[in-house]
Amino acid sequence: MEIRPILDPETATRNMAEIEPKYSPQEAVTEANRCLYCFDAPCIRACPTGIDIPAFIKKIATGNITGSARTILSANILGASCARVCPTSVLCEGACVLLDRDQQPIKIGRLQRYATDHVLDDNINLFSPPTKKSGKRVALIGGGPASLGCAAELALLGHEAVIFEKKPEAGGLNTYGIAYYKLTPEVSLKEVELVKQLGVEIRTGVEVGRDITIPELEKEFDALFLGVGLGSTLRLDIPGEELPEVVEALHFIDDIHTKPLHEVAVGKRVAVIGCGNTAIDAVTQAKRLGAAHATIIYRRGERDMPAYVYEYELAKQDGAEFVFYAIPEAVLERDGHVCGLRLVRTEMDAQRNLRVIPDSAFDFPCDMVIKALGQEKMTAMLDHLLPGLDLADNGTIRRDDQTGQTNIPHVFAGGDAANGGSEVVNAVGEGKKAARGMHRFFSQQEATGPIQWSRMGVVDAPPYGAGLDAPVRVQETATSFR
Repeated sequence: MEIRPILDPETATRNMAEIEPKYSPQEAVTEANRCLYCFDAPCIRACPTGIDIPAFIKKIATGNITGSARTILSANILGASCARVCPTSVLCEGACVLLDRDQQPIKIGRLQRYATDHVLDDNINLFSPPTKKSGKRVALIGGGPASLGCAAELALLGHEAVIFEKKPEAGGLNTYGIAYYKLTPEVSLKEVELVKQLGVEIRTGVEVGRDITIPELEKEFDALFLGVGLGSTLRLDIPGEELPEVVEALHFIDDIHTKPLHEVAVGKRVAVIGCGNTAIDAVTQAKRLGAAHATIIYRRGERDMPAYVYEYELAKQDGAEFVFYAIPEAVLERDGHVCGLRLVRTEMDAQRNLRVIPDSAFDFPCDMVIKALGQEKMTAMLDHLLPGLDLADNGTIRRDDQTGQTNIPHVFAGGDAANGGSEVVNAVGEGKKAARGMHRFFSQQEATGPIQWSRMGVVDAPPYGAGLDAPVRVQETATSFR
């Protein structure tokens, strides 16, 4: 049976509303006044973008909401989305010293949202393009969080940044691929506008390799940043996978972000394969869009799932079901449509190796299958665009962790294509590091004259935090000329 939308517009909108509403001013001030404003605060060290958390909270407590937002967004231009989607319990809030006193940590994420929403909702312009320009230009491939974070930092450092994004809108997964009840596209697109306020140009609908080539970019720009993310969802490689009701989790979530909620098709009995955070997003949204049953199928057990515990608890609260120690053997079909899954039981041996239990197959009824098995690396595309770019065995881009520089000295990288898949805040942090790495790279060029780089040359840059003007030692694979 073909799947269709289930809910009316009002119910769909209500079901997909944000989990935690915005703080009222009284709530925000009360929570801010719980903060101890620690010296050398561990919450700052736990934040991949280094937001001065005690400072922004103190400003909320004193009524300076705009100043609070400026503190946040100067460190993390995507602070509004990170306030909603960051795993704060394992980052800043997880480092809060109040936990050592058996107290609830400061609700840093909700306070961060309170401050940043004030700026976004009231269209307060915090930033303007720097007047002093370096004359250096950077092309950023991909318009997701890593590129946005990198471009914002480049602009603040006086460099020109141009983002190339193949989709109609920038923002990457923030715009197209995060659960709607956590982050709406509107918030993501407001953040894109913040980046534009800094003078960053964003060219959407432009695919590098199709509409413009790398050699063309290299003629026009002084450096490149690869923020291309990850590719398609991994395949199940089982019979029936090509049936129309078998969809990728990110495609399902994309529909939720690009269509009216009441027009998103969903099955009455949905099976989600996988148990990471994207799988949790998919199963929870399927339930909220009207599925009578939404179930995660996972080959291992509860203790092995990659999803965060709080995401798991949220899914259970929404009525999602879980089948552990089972893997799909085939998608079952009736009249050309999904009618179920053939599953087989698995178990762990004493060394915690997974094995299939013989003669354990059983049928699981469903009319929609959502694949959330992780995503393919962009290996083929990167090999095509940049022959000679050094890739790790797992297909990620090798780069200096502190500067983002690859083995091709004018090419830098960050985000999921480099780290294999992490949080939005990690992508922004890596973009910032890469921007500062490029800044040092440009400083070296100014000191030695224009540099003709071999594709195997590398730059040995000082560690991140050593200062933007710290000297850069160039290995002998580069040839300088004046």
